[in-house]
Formats: sequence, structure tokens, C-alpha cells
Amino acid sequence: QVQLVDSGGGLVQAGGSLRLSCAASGRTFSSYAMGWFRQAPGKEREFVAAIDWRSTRTYYTDSVKGRFTISRHNANAKNTVWLQMNSLKPEDTAVYYCAAARSVDYSGSYLPDDFGSWGQGTQVTVSS
Repeated sequence: QVQLVDSGGGLVQAGGSLRLSCAASGRTFSSYAMGWFRQAPGKEREFVAAIDWRSTRTYYTDSVKGRFTISRHNANAKNTVWLQMNSLKPEDTAVYYCAAARSVDYSGSYLPDDFGSWGQGTQVTVSS
């Protein structure tokens, strides 16, 4: 059974930091790129960051470059992906979801449809 479990969200003041975690199990996620998306109320789900399976390439949407860092640890039975978020802004407020790429040939797509398994989401709220 494929399972992604997000955690680490919370309420933080502008300028603060949070670290999101995603525990992935049930599939050979170590062979797939992993990503983070977010969805604010009334808005579409948007790409935030992704990392390839070997951690050699990372991708970020422009609005988080220099502030967010994605990383991962691959293990036989359980893989973990983190999103370190620094210098948070009120516009970063959203539900954040981790996701696994559908294909082993992931090459930096920002499209949600190119990701298959999804976590349940974790709320991030940044107050001004």
C-alpha cells in the first residue's frame, strides 16, 4: 500500500521558519522524484519544489527560491522528504502536500498531473 504522510505545519510569524516532513512508504520511492505543492483557499494547487531521486537536482518555483530548501533521504523501507522553509511570508500560507512523481523520468515538471501519490496535507499559516 502506497502511503505518504505529511507533517510539520503550524502557525508562525512572518520571518520565521518551519520544516515540513513527508514519510513515504509502500513503494520504491527511492527511484522517483519527490515534490511539494501548496494550495491556498480559493486558489489552484501550485508547485513549490521538487528533488530528483538521487538528490542531484532540485527545482523551485520563483517565489520560494533562496528561502526554501528541499532534501530527501532514501532508505529501503522508508523514504523521507523535507522542506525547510525560512523567511516565511504571509503569502506562503497554504496547505502543503508532498507528492511522488509518476515517472522515473521526471525532468522538472511543475504540473500536479505529473505526480501520482499524495500526502494528506499539512497546514502552514504565516501571520503578519
